[in-house]
Amino acid sequence: MTAEIHLLHGDRPPSLDPMMALVAADMNEVNSVILDRMQSEVPLIPELAGHLIAGGGKRMRPMLTLACGKLLDYPGRRHCKLAAAVEFIHTATLLHDDVVDKSGLRRGRKTANVIWGNSASVLVGDFLFSRAFEVMVEDGSLKVLKILSRASAVIAEGEVNQLSAQRRIETSEDQYLTIINAKTAELFAAACKIAAVVAERDDATEAALDAYGRNLGIAFQLVDDAIDYVSDAETMGKGVGDDFRDGKVTLPVILAYARGNADEREFWKLAITGHKTSDEDLVYATSLLRKHDTIDDTLARARHYGQRAVDAIGGFPASQAKSALTEAVAFAVARAY
Repeated sequence: MTAEIHLLHGDRPPSLDPMMALVAADMNEVNSVILDRMQSEVPLIPELAGHLIAGGGKRMRPMLTLACGKLLDYPGRRHCKLAAAVEFIHTATLLHDDVVDKSGLRRGRKTANVIWGNSASVLVGDFLFSRAFEVMVEDGSLKVLKILSRASAVIAEGEVNQLSAQRRIETSEDQYLTIINAKTAELFAAACKIAAVVAERDDATEAALDAYGRNLGIAFQLVDDAIDYVSDAETMGKGVGDDFRDGKVTLPVILAYARGNADEREFWKLAITGHKTSDEDLVYATSLLRKHDTIDDTLARARHYGQRAVDAIGGFPASQAKSALTEAVAFAVARAY
């Protein structure tokens, strides 16, 4: 796949800056809701939640809710509180994921589970999920509640599916795509779709924003899975080769295993089952990915899904919001370069 994402931003690299500028005022309101709702009389809760929320994340998912509201010329304020709910759901899943993955770094900082322990991380994640549902109920829309509650369930299913596939080299490409659609793309899609609901737009508009977010989320995860092997800890904000050492069967590995000879396949079987995870093994694994062009092919697939995201909002009239959402797709893909 060789799809390219065409943008009109001249020679500068794609950036989230246009979207951040577009929603800056609304994000101030979102941040106020986040700060208010993560408070508790139990000091550990705001301390731990604040550590992750203040950890330098771009808040891409809530920004997508706000930017999609701008795309639809929505004049109200409901989407600001709902964007905060989206961020709470995302933050809760990060806390839980870091426990499951035994992660030590998140966005370049020690993870909450390293500092406060697994039990506290899981329980504060539960607290943030609860806060998200409080905000949804206060909004009063059963349709919004259905979209975000379903997204929460699908994300959990995706994580369990990924856990089931861990250290299983026979994981298929279809199963892999099912996993990333659930664990990553579902929340991107929901974050965008709820903007159409609060703006009281038709089903076609909801479907268009769902498709934009879903395809962006898939592209985002494909890039993440590629750069796990070719980036560095400073750029990624987490350990290089974490997926390799954790036995996660991502698309670059699936393709390399399918294209490899008998000796290479045996190496992948040993590596994914945890018997070859040294730094030297990681170097060899990366050499195999490059030999069979699986990093490039994974990034080409990301560009394909990115183009599908751009095409999904192609029917909307030209606007600052449409331009910012389009550039956000290019930014997600360009993180690999």
